[in-house]
Amino acid sequence: MKDVTQLDEGWSLRHGQELLEATVPGCVHTDLLTAGVIPDPFTGLHETEVAWVGRRAWTYVRELGHDSAHERTDLVFDGLDTAAHLTLDGRPVGSTRNMHRRHRFDVTGRTGRLEVRFASAYDEAAAVRAITGERPNVYPEPSQYIRKMASSFGWDWGPTLVTAGIWRPVRLEHWSTARIAHVRPLVTVDEGTGRVEVRLDVERTAQGRGRTLRAEARVAGARTEAVLTGDEAVLRLEVPDPRLWWPRGYGEQPLHDLHLTLSDEEGRPLDTWHRRIGFRTVELDRSADEHGTGFTLVVNGVRIFARGVNWIPDDAFPSRITPERYRTRLTQAAEANIDLVRVWGGGIYEDDAFYDACDELGLMVWQDFLFACSAYPEEQPLRGEVEAEARDNVVRLMPHPSLVLWNGNNENLWGFRDWDWEPALAGDSWGEGYYLGLLPRIVAELDPTRPYTAGSPWSGSWDHHPNDPAHGTHHSWEVWNRQDYAEYRASVPRFVAEFGWQAPPALATLRRALPGEELAPDSPGMLHHQKAEDGNGKLNRGIGRHFPLPEGDFDRWHYLTQLVQARAVAAGIEHWRSHWPVCAGTIVWQLNDCWPVTSWAAIDSDGRPKPLHHELRRVYADRLLTLQPATDGLVLAAVNQAAEPWRTAVTLRRWGADGTLVRESALDIAAEPRSVVRLPVPHDLLPDGPSAKEFLVADADADADADADVHGGAGVHVGAGAGAGAGADGLRAVHFPVADKDFAYPRPVYDVAVEPVTGQRDRVDVVVSARTLVRDLLLQTDRLGPAAVGDRGLLTLLPGEQVRIRVTGCATVDVEDVRAALYCVDTA
Repeated sequence: MKDVTQLDEGWSLRHGQELLEATVPGCVHTDLLTAGVIPDPFTGLHETEVAWVGRRAWTYVRELGHDSAHERTDLVFDGLDTAAHLTLDGRPVGSTRNMHRRHRFDVTGRTGRLEVRFASAYDEAAAVRAITGERPNVYPEPSQYIRKMASSFGWDWGPTLVTAGIWRPVRLEHWSTARIAHVRPLVTVDEGTGRVEVRLDVERTAQGRGRTLRAEARVAGARTEAVLTGDEAVLRLEVPDPRLWWPRGYGEQPLHDLHLTLSDEEGRPLDTWHRRIGFRTVELDRSADEHGTGFTLVVNGVRIFARGVNWIPDDAFPSRITPERYRTRLTQAAEANIDLVRVWGGGIYEDDAFYDACDELGLMVWQDFLFACSAYPEEQPLRGEVEAEARDNVVRLMPHPSLVLWNGNNENLWGFRDWDWEPALAGDSWGEGYYLGLLPRIVAELDPTRPYTAGSPWSGSWDHHPNDPAHGTHHSWEVWNRQDYAEYRASVPRFVAEFGWQAPPALATLRRALPGEELAPDSPGMLHHQKAEDGNGKLNRGIGRHFPLPEGDFDRWHYLTQLVQARAVAAGIEHWRSHWPVCAGTIVWQLNDCWPVTSWAAIDSDGRPKPLHHELRRVYADRLLTLQPATDGLVLAAVNQAAEPWRTAVTLRRWGADGTLVRESALDIAAEPRSVVRLPVPHDLLPDGPSAKEFLVADADADADADADVHGGAGVHVGAGAGAGAGADGLRAVHFPVADKDFAYPRPVYDVAVEPVTGQRDRVDVVVSARTLVRDLLLQTDRLGPAAVGDRGLLTLLPGEQVRIRVTGCATVDVEDVRAALYCVDTA
């Protein structure tokens, strides 16, 4: 049987004449940080002080010894970052130039000092550029010339921290006769029968050539065998009436253990392989219709509106991301009613722990191949690396049922057409051959059970503009860059794969990352941790369209940026969801951060949810009530993504800003499963827009199966926020006809009480009772304590309504502490 020796200890990093203790898996930056050689590049302005690290060569060393009696010993690296030359006892072992693939070297009978010498990524990129010639890039860094995490060279949300190191596990594998080299389980469901076609490749030692081998596969009570005289075999299993794997919100996520054993002719085990699989079908409907060209995911025959987020590496040093951290972040996604996570092409193919968590949580995965915002040469030495990388990762990831789509690149087809690449390239290769040729051929060969799309955005062919909203996927960035978020309502794309709005991290995160700094929008640390071009200018213009821009009041500015971010994203999602099935999905940019930064994230780098995270819970819930402006008034849209019909009465109330009820009426709603009902709001209920003194509220019963969570009092639907609020045990939508700065808000008045939770010392209930209209109330719980977390985001309360906010992570809180942490719209 194969023996494995992990090599995660005993490493040193050569730094000048010193040998520093090294952590493997790890990287140079984290080892230097541990040794006190560099400051934490995530705090203050220290990022610039460590730029030299990425421009130097580095060497990892350790003694390698073994006394295996097996016929073969392999040195296996799951990840080397990036251009490395390996020697053992002074003799060459091999070289690498790709962070994104695994490497295996035959070291049978060899011992001594193992050295892994990493060239500077800048030097490697320069050497490749000298061979291939120049290619355009959105950022002034050479990420397209090296198969490395592109965002390590910096992005508009990330630091420039160019890493090197043994970033994934390393081990010795000792084996005889033969080993399992590759396993590709093709999982399908056909007329109620689950089918698993296990395609097996083996590698043999010299002594094992010509010997008969046996392979056995088992899953869900089914078993089969195959005899191998060569190096390949196909084992087929059938499972009658398997329980299907579903995306969250559509059913359960049963997983089945698939075991494979390789034995010699006497039946002695040589090697084993194990993964969990799920039975399900997935298709991508790109049919043409009267609206253009669709882009709808279909799982187990059910058409799905994808409620998605974009995922970037959760740490600028990805070797620090643990399985527990993956689980925490993805659980936060699931708690926000997200059902799809897009792994973006400027990052990494994530660790198996990421996909394991998605399998269990029912989070569909859209996986980019790793190309982003650059023209990529298609010549050697890159082409061979791209093919090897794609083959390696398709085979590694395909067992995961959560993986539903392969995507060729991020924004490169769009860039070629719109970003002046074409004349600059003058006929040189730029990646089109990868996206429209090599990659779809690899997917068709290795993983034909899943759909492939050439890029995001992509209209499906060059017959349409790559970012045409009527065809395929669309990235909506004009709004954040140049327009008010109300402009999201100007079109109905078929699938919105990127859109978003910025806001700073939580205040406690900023204070940790910028110690000692007097925080201001333009203070040195705040500006350094804002990587977007004119980012603060766009934030301020976003505020200024709706509110007076606060001068000299950082806390107020911070609150308004968080509010506008939540409102902007909600405006887009509510509009697009109300147009299902023409629009079949939204993927918010972005879920997470890789360091403390002002960004589009819903969860900051310390794991603290922004108000946007709570707002996603509301707008991505199975049932959503929204008021949408139309050419002749307002439309009430009831979105029912649940499997059961939704039949309810919607109460419409026209209110005066002073708390006077002007008019009230009711509409009956009958929404079938997975459907949307759109009804015009009666004209006598429309607020008097020119007076700026009236607004409209719509309340509905969410039914027992909706995500209601009421602690008492008047209650508030979980996640209700910007555009929604109180409504006893139900859903709410609100509509204000003018900008906040033009509305006649009363001075907000509310009472606050703090009540202990019986038997739970670290929990309290904050009870807020409104005496006037209180719009977009926000309890910033991290102001009560760095570990404090609340179960509510932004809340709109009518006079006489009460909300109970459960706060965990703080033991003693008084009313004055809470009042200091409460913010709301106040233009009076």
